[in-house]
Amino acid sequence: MSTNKQDEKIKLVKDLLKSLKEVGDVAELKKKFKDVIASVSPSEIVAIEQQLVREGVAITDILKLCDLHVELFKEYLQPRVLEGVPEGHPLDLLMRENIYILKVSESLSLYASTLKMVEDVEQMRKYLDGLVGMLRELRNVRLHYRKIQMLIFPYLERRGITTVPRVLWGREDRALTMLRQTLELVERLGSSESLDVGRVGEVATKAVELAKEFSELVFRENKILFPATWALFSEGEWVAISEIADEIGWLVDVGERRWRPNAKPVLPYELEVRISDSDIGKLPPEFRTTALAGGLEPDTYKIASEGDLNLGTGFLSPEEVKAVFRSLPLEITYANLDDRVKFFSESSIFKGFVRTKTIIGRKVEYCHPPRLEAFVMQNVKSVKNGEAPYKEYWTRIGGKIVRVLIAPVKGEDGKLLGVLEVVEDMTEIINKAEEIKKKIVVL
Repeated sequence: MSTNKQDEKIKLVKDLLKSLKEVGDVAELKKKFKDVIASVSPSEIVAIEQQLVREGVAITDILKLCDLHVELFKEYLQPRVLEGVPEGHPLDLLMRENIYILKVSESLSLYASTLKMVEDVEQMRKYLDGLVGMLRELRNVRLHYRKIQMLIFPYLERRGITTVPRVLWGREDRALTMLRQTLELVERLGSSESLDVGRVGEVATKAVELAKEFSELVFRENKILFPATWALFSEGEWVAISEIADEIGWLVDVGERRWRPNAKPVLPYELEVRISDSDIGKLPPEFRTTALAGGLEPDTYKIASEGDLNLGTGFLSPEEVKAVFRSLPLEITYANLDDRVKFFSESSIFKGFVRTKTIIGRKVEYCHPPRLEAFVMQNVKSVKNGEAPYKEYWTRIGGKIVRVLIAPVKGEDGKLLGVLEVVEDMTEIINKAEEIKKKIVVL
């Protein structure tokens, strides 16, 4: 960009910032200055922002410019094929989350770019604090990518599209790892008594790269992934995605939903679908190329067998249920509403209190010595009456340090069904706490 042209654009942006201060309505200014901002590329925006900082424009004012730029960029990010997505539809909310991610990324880039220019140590600390704030806010994006990875990808994989999810998840994981590492570096740098000026530029460069990484992910989702899912997924699939996404949570205010689906939720394992030639023709070229490169052999595996128990979160045969309980590193005892023992598990890893099949049907209080009867029943009564979400106490079994939890067991409707006792060996955690801390791996 020539000097004269840049000066001209800087003047236009200054006028825009002045109007932002006076009017404050992004929507109104969006109409008025659409052509001005649209003519400024993302790389030019960075250069202009840096020049404005040099001229003493407050960074808080420049951040408003980021908001406006993102609002205009939003139209470019939403392809025509997605213009019909109803308000409140999972795709609508995911795209709105991407706008949030883009805004935070632009703000992060602004703080980092400014940090690279300043020479005064106090100013450096000020912008480092701003950088930390942006990085911490950016940590919220895990919620967005969990929905993509756990809700969107399984439906693609069921259709035989495996390359796209693996590539995208790899990039998302890389960005999140970069985020964690950059935040650790910045926090260490900012907390040191004497600021290592030489490392400030290095950290700022990493933050700029990170912002760019997240911006590229936004682009790939809105321009490639989302149009593909809109073309492929049925309403029933979106209903299931919406229900589970609401449980996971959103980064944006859901507001009033205009999307009113009538379809029954369909989970990936219930799908028996092949991608037709007409479906392939609707896919974005970049998505189509990657998807076809990995082959399109649908996953037809049947997960549920005859005789399996539908446990709500999956299927297990009676034999598998028993084996799962045996494999747990803890033991449980379940008593019904009448305080009668109905079930207990036996762990192959940990042996807790002695229990035998002869206690089935026995009163809970009679399973303990008389001196503990009042204590046990007081805890049982407390959780049954809702006085506590659970009761916890610690004891010893031989040389083992054991934690005992007593918790209410409730049905999906919230109705009390009984009480559960969970016994877990915590000896190693208590006695070797420092050793265990050294074993912690950040995944």
